Order: sequence, then structure tokens, then C-alpha cells
Amino acid sequence: MSENIFKSALNHSNEGRPPVWFMRQAGRYHSHYQRLRAANSFIDLCKKPELACEVTFGPLDDFGFDAGILFSDILFPLEAMGMGLNFEEGPKLDFQLRERADVARLKGGVALAGHLDFQAQALRLIRARLPADKGLIGFVGAPLTLYYYAVEGSHQNLDRSVKRSAHEGLRDGRFDSFCVKLLDLLAQNMALQARAGADCVALFDTCAGELTPAEYRATAVPALQAVLERFAQLCPGVPVVYYSKNTGARHWAELRGLPIACLGIDWNHDLPTVLREWSGEFAIQGNIDPNWLFLEPADLEARLRQVFASVLALPADIRRAWVCGLGHGVLPKTPEHNVRLFLRIQKEMFS
Repeated sequence: MSENIFKSALNHSNEGRPPVWFMRQAGRYHSHYQRLRAANSFIDLCKKPELACEVTFGPLDDFGFDAGILFSDILFPLEAMGMGLNFEEGPKLDFQLRERADVARLKGGVALAGHLDFQAQALRLIRARLPADKGLIGFVGAPLTLYYYAVEGSHQNLDRSVKRSAHEGLRDGRFDSFCVKLLDLLAQNMALQARAGADCVALFDTCAGELTPAEYRATAVPALQAVLERFAQLCPGVPVVYYSKNTGARHWAELRGLPIACLGIDWNHDLPTVLREWSGEFAIQGNIDPNWLFLEPADLEARLRQVFASVLALPADIRRAWVCGLGHGVLPKTPEHNVRLFLRIQKEMFS
């Protein structure tokens, strides 16, 4: 049986090639997804387990990634809480959390996790079909990011007025009241995915960088700690990947001591430096700029070889905890040939 290098990297024990997967590796850029989407609604691709399984396998079969990630959407817990959700013109919630009274309209509690069972059904199908040497990733949105999206009513565009309203809610009790209703459900959602076969669960916190390190410590971290500790009680030993965008070392320092196995970083950081300074505490995931995948192939290859060579120059014990990937999701209209090139160069240089 081949080694599962993804799981080994999360455990700081990978002696082989660093595993590679991309956020949004199953998505609009990929012809396989486009064919499925032409015949099905987005909601059906997420909520019909056979379709979610098929979308998940598209990039695994086509590009040879080392892990698959459940095809779903981070807004579904908000739908379960009563916010409604439609995807006619992109994801849109039925109402927004612009005042404290809006939070009172939300439902809460672990029983709501039953509304998310379609994710478990899809994961069981994926697990049954997935080769033993491939990892399987579940995911949810982190509390802060789900709060920001609930204030905005979507995850399309956080404009200045939305950010101002969300920031006010961190001080007026809106965020705290939201978390009271969310956290048990979110931990149960993570457990549902892990019990259905996910090797790890990722928490995506794309709005974390909206806060200063002090604000992050005071608001986001306590909510994050609460959901992580509840999940650890429900599923002891299941690794958690935490990705945050537009954050840095002062934010990451606040995560010390939390049950986080892997830290996902964006493209604004020097990868060898982060690996040297942080891989003793967390496995590190990332962090190639997704925009690089729009370069001419020769330019992309040159940049990738430079980054990968800088990682190869590090001691082997530091590289054992690296999960290779992008600093954020694959962008729409990304050329498929550059995704193939990325995988080819990565496997060539590290094999």
C-alpha cells in the first residue's frame, strides 16, 4: 500500500514528496466541473451526494492531487440556522445580521446538524472510492468569517459599509450572540464530516485579516478556541487545518496552544521563512500566489522552480510538515494547462 503523504505531513512525519492540493481545486476553471454544472444547479452539486462526490473526484482524476476536498459551501450552517440560502445569482442569504435583533431570528444547537447530513453522505461515497494514498478533507467556515458573511448576506464582496457594520457588531454584542447560536452547530458539523471519513477538517477564516492582532485576540480567537475544543472532545485526534487570509506572525502567535495541526498561509509571506520559524509548531500549508497560474507557462515554471528550490534547500526535518498548495483558492478562468504544469514541476523536483 502506498503511503498517504498528506496525512504524514499533517503529523510532521512525511519522508516523501510533499503532498499538494489546491483550495477550490474543483471549480469553475475546470472543464469537468463545467460539464457537470451545465446539467445541474450549484445547489444540486452540493446537496446531491452522488454529484458532490463526482465533482470532488474531477481534479483528483484529472490532475493527480494528493488530497480531495469535499465539494460544498461554507454558508450551509447559516442556512441551517434559518438564514435561508439561494444560488440563483451566486450565494445569497435571505437576510443580513445588521442589527442585534437580527441575531434573535437565528436558530441554534446541535440538532441543526441534521440539515447538513448531505455532506456526510457525500463524504462516505468519496471515502469508499478514494485510494488509500489520497487524503480527504472536510471543511467549514471559521466563526469570524461566517459572522462577516452573515452581516454581508453572501460571500461575494465585503464592501466598506459591510465591514463597518461587522466591526461594530464585534463591540455591540452581535458577534458574541451569533457565536452562542453557532458554535455547537459548527463543532457538530465538523464532527459529522470527520465521522463520515474526512482525514482532517479545515477551518477557513478568510476574514481574519480584517482585524488587528489585538482585535483578533479579543474576539476571533476565543470563538475559534471554543469550537476547536468542542470538536476535539467529539473527535479526539482528528487534525484541524486552519487557514487565514491577510494575517501574519502576530495573529498566528495567538493560535499557540490551540488544537490546530496545520496552518494555512496566504501568498504574502516568504515560504522558507515561515517553514523555518513555524513548522515546529504547525504543519504549514501554502502558499503560491493563485495569480501566478495566469502567467505564460515558461514564466510560471521559472517562478515555481525558484520557490521549490528554496524549500529543497531547507533541512529535511522542516520539509516534513509542508503541504504544498496555493495561498488562496484557484481563480475562475485559470488555465488548466498551468495547473498540470504546477503538478508536474512539483512532482519532478521533489520526487
